[in-house]
Amino acid sequence: MTMRKLNLVFTSTPGIGNLVPVVEFARLLTNRDRRFSATVLIITIPERPIVNSYIQTRGTALSVHDNDDVNFLHLPTVDPLSPDEYQSSLGYLCTLIEKHKPHVKHAIANLMATESGSDNAVSVRVAGLFVDMFCTSMIDVANELGIPSYLYFASPASFLGFLLYFPTLDAQLATEFVDSDTEFIVPKDSSITELKIPSFANPLPPLVLPTTALKRKQDGYMWYLYHGRRYLETKGMIVNTFQELEPYAIDSLRVTEMPPVYPIGPVLDLHGLAQWHPDRASQEKIMRWLDDQPPSSVVFLCFGSMGSLSEAQLREIAVGLERTGFRFLWSIREPSKGTIYLPGEYTNLEEILPEGFFHRTAKIGLVCGWVPQVTILAHQAVGGFVSHCGWNSILESLWFGVPMATWPVYAEQQMNAFQLVKEFGLAVEIRLDYREGSDVVLAEELEKGLQQLMDGDDEVRRKVKQMKEKSWTAMMEDGSSYKSLGSLIEELMANIGC
Repeated sequence: MTMRKLNLVFTSTPGIGNLVPVVEFARLLTNRDRRFSATVLIITIPERPIVNSYIQTRGTALSVHDNDDVNFLHLPTVDPLSPDEYQSSLGYLCTLIEKHKPHVKHAIANLMATESGSDNAVSVRVAGLFVDMFCTSMIDVANELGIPSYLYFASPASFLGFLLYFPTLDAQLATEFVDSDTEFIVPKDSSITELKIPSFANPLPPLVLPTTALKRKQDGYMWYLYHGRRYLETKGMIVNTFQELEPYAIDSLRVTEMPPVYPIGPVLDLHGLAQWHPDRASQEKIMRWLDDQPPSSVVFLCFGSMGSLSEAQLREIAVGLERTGFRFLWSIREPSKGTIYLPGEYTNLEEILPEGFFHRTAKIGLVCGWVPQVTILAHQAVGGFVSHCGWNSILESLWFGVPMATWPVYAEQQMNAFQLVKEFGLAVEIRLDYREGSDVVLAEELEKGLQQLMDGDDEVRRKVKQMKEKSWTAMMEDGSSYKSLGSLIEELMANIGC
């Protein structure tokens, strides 16, 4: 007797912070219900070797584990984009993704042809296409092929609500905000100090909006509008969050004109970078150093896969760390060489940091390049996390019960920082509105934030411990996210008539 498998196809933005959550969600679905298999369509950017290293190693690991019915399918490359086709890194990514539409259609059509012509004991039917937050142009492909499309959103529900509301907010920004000499739009009237966004419980200061939303004349702004409108065309919006963390934002999305929302997180890669990073020796050195530190004594500073800071800012951080005397593990990345590249590694940090810094802090600190973040957050020596407030990092930190101090850099991280501090009480504030081009965070500011993080705010530490327990419970049988994933599976089956 032939057994029928239902194949779910996934498209992802080609970045670590986007691709990893998509792969882990595909694994979650296929492990929960063995009727499903998954095909992840891979868009390659040769200039991002660390992403390609993940793809190669993870793809190999998936192919040898019977429990993971997830396959990678590499799409043909497209012609390189010319500089006049984009203005920003987001514009580059969205344009590149859109140019892959013919290849995505061809790949899915081939999968569908296989299902009708299979003589194997297992037949396969394509049951749906999942697009991530910047892949909504692929909804056209799903419509052309007659398969349902779903949004997989790897950022918070609050930001999903912001993007859905952005076409409405655009009208307000067009009339009440004007250009300034900083590239950012600013309020015409100084009395406009807050914006009301339906997915946030509190009004937001304009300067915690993403940089993309404050650059109205750049292509990224138009892509925000485009994606926010297209989310409404999907059969459902799956969000990597959980009810106990974002009740207000999730409830704000449950209105009649919206597709159903399914909070199914936290979806995490708990094995992390250590498994596939090419520089294993450096990773092992870091873990040996942590093994020698007392419990909860180390503050960990890391600014994400796309985050880097100016040399002036790095020097201020060094001074602040030295003043506090706290043990520290500090990940430093060299700014990228261009729009399509990721930050790299410095070859000689002694030329950048204050003279004698490494000698004076040799017994209490370790400075390194890119790190196995999830492995570090899981280590008992780590007692605090100075974070760029990327959503994956927030979920990882809460999963392991590590309190955070906010230092946003890019994407929606300023909004995430605001939410953590002002709405959740789960983090200490260093800055909420920092971004590229901001005034330098002085050593005194960092020192104050670290004192509060490591020695001061017991209430934050208590709330983080509670949220750790809630995040674990959400994923257990009968937990909120477990039930929500079950509801999604029922919806998937209903939409294909099973």
